Amino acid sequence: MEMIYNSPNYVVVEFAQLEGAAHGGGFEIVDKQSRREVYIAGESADQFRSKVQELIATEPTMEDVDEFLSQFDEFMNRPLTLH
Repeated sequence: MEMIYNSPNYVVVEFAQLEGAAHGGGFEIVDKQSRREVYIAGESADQFRSKVQELIATEPTMEDVDEFLSQFDEFMNRPLTLH
């Protein structure tokens, strides 16, 4: 598990690929303001990884990255629970 992005609005954590898995791990995206999160894995995680690599190539600002992550807001239906 590795935090790959952290802003005042979002945090993204990447989970490593499990040994023998067909796809490369997954990502948890947390909206700090609404205290909701979504976990994506499998092909969705692979697509997310590709889109993030494309975004990084443009040398985005934090606002650009937050705007990109905001497209996942509608899928964040699980409340964040702290342990």
